[in-house]
Formats: sequence, structure tokens, C-alpha cells
Amino acid sequence: MLIGQACRFGGRVRSCFVRSLARLFSSSSNMAKSKFEYVRNFETDDTCLRNCYIVVRLDGRNFHKFAEQHNFTKPNDDRALGLMTRSARSVMEELEDIVIAYGQSDEFSFVFKRTSTWFKRRASKLMTHVASQFSSSYVFYWKEYFGEQPLLYPPGFDGRVVLYPSNRNLRDYLSWRQADCHVNNLYNTVFWTLVQRGGLTTAQAEDRLKGTLAADKNEILFSEFDINYNNESAPHRKGTALIWEKRDETVIKRMKLPNEEEKEVAVTRSRRRVQAHHCDIIGETFWEEHQDILEDDNC
Repeated sequence: MLIGQACRFGGRVRSCFVRSLARLFSSSSNMAKSKFEYVRNFETDDTCLRNCYIVVRLDGRNFHKFAEQHNFTKPNDDRALGLMTRSARSVMEELEDIVIAYGQSDEFSFVFKRTSTWFKRRASKLMTHVASQFSSSYVFYWKEYFGEQPLLYPPGFDGRVVLYPSNRNLRDYLSWRQADCHVNNLYNTVFWTLVQRGGLTTAQAEDRLKGTLAADKNEILFSEFDINYNNESAPHRKGTALIWEKRDETVIKRMKLPNEEEKEVAVTRSRRRVQAHHCDIIGETFWEEHQDILEDDNC
């Protein structure tokens, strides 16, 4: 009431109204800084160490059960692998500081460049953003790969953050994951071949493979089923590496000429796109061909 009376006349109305708003917002600001704000002190500092590659690795939660209930093909379901790759591509397109991602089976690792400042390098922010983007993409693109087969319940993915200070450390990590892909896929290929074509039960197949080495498994495939493991699908044996690459794209545009006529013109431009590779990333060739992935250790 007093404000209304004081601001009744002339140009004083506007200035008085502004002062009233200022007092209102000042009051709101002071209220935000309440006695309860001390609870923020319980938050831990999870800023990732500078000059380190940040790796966020996701793993499917209870995916053995998920695969069974959704009738995934054994030993590899190309629909499921394609969906994992599409979800990982979505993450990379959202977070462009990811220089490479590698995935196999129900896991994917995302490598942020050493100089990344996304989310102020907070581990919890990076991990939750990657996990949520990946999980939502998995659900969003489900029909694109599984058609009318229903998604019975939402999938879950757990995550972890690991820092690697050098190029050698990072490459060894990725080599470890690809070696794991080879070991698991070779075992699963032999195991399900013994079950599906050899007529063994799962228990018998497991017992048959106890104590066998890679050479023994290759021999079983070749001598008993005429299968050369090296001829199996590369995505199954090598996993999937996603990297950024420049690609020339040509589009047709309608351009207006000086005489006001319109003409269709082909325009070529270079764009960065996420590309998939199913190849060896343990050796030197891949890294020599894509030298822009790693940053100089001396920087």
C-alpha cells in the first residue's frame, strides 16, 4: 500500500516499480542462501586429474538375463550389436570431446581427450551423462534394429571412470578390451557350435572346453565343423571402434543466378562424422592411419 501511495504521480511510477522489483529479487536471493546451504559441504570433489585421458566404461547390467528374455541369437546377435553401436554413436555425437569409443558384447568404453573441460571434468557428471544418453538411445532406437519385437523392460548400464595419463596406458587399456573380445568370442563360438551343431547340452559343452587353450578351440572348430575362426565376422572377432573422420558430402542446392533464373548446383563440403571400424587396434597400423586420435605425450 505504501509503495502504491509513494509512486502515485508522474515518472516516479516507473522508477518506484523498478525499485520494488529489485527489493523483491534481493529478498529471494537472500532466501536462497539459507541456513541449510551448509549441506553442500558434504559433496566430494570428483574433478578428474588434468592432462589425463578420461575413460567412461559402460557395462550392461544383468544382460545375460536380458538377452535370454529377448531371444538374442547365440553366440552373437547382430541386431543387438548394431543397437549398441548406434547408442554409442549417439553418445559421441552429443559429446564431441570423445575421440574414440570401443565396444564389444554388452560393453562400450568412451575416451575423452586429455584437454577436455566438459562438465569441468567432474567424474560423476561425465559418467551419468554418458550412461543416461546411452541408455535412452538404446530404448529409442530399439525398433530400428528389432522391428516389432517388443522391449519387455528397460535395460540398465553401470559405469565407471578411469584416468590414463599416457598414450601407452590408453592404448594398453583398449588392447586389453579387444583381447577380451577375442577370448570371449572364441569361447562362445566354440561353445554354441558344440551345442547347436554338435548336439551337446550346455553342461556337456562347458565340460568339453574346460582347460582348453585358443589353439584347442580353433582345432575343434576346424576339424569337427570345418569352421576357420579367422573367417568369422570381423565385428564379432574384433569388436567396434568408433572414431571421428572427415567425409566429403555432396548436396544439391538451388541457386539464383544474376539473371534471376534458378539453377541446381552440386555443393561439396567436408563434415566430421562418426565412423565404425572393425579392425585390429592392438598393433601399430590403426594408430598410424589415425594419428589425430591421440594427443602428444610431450604437451
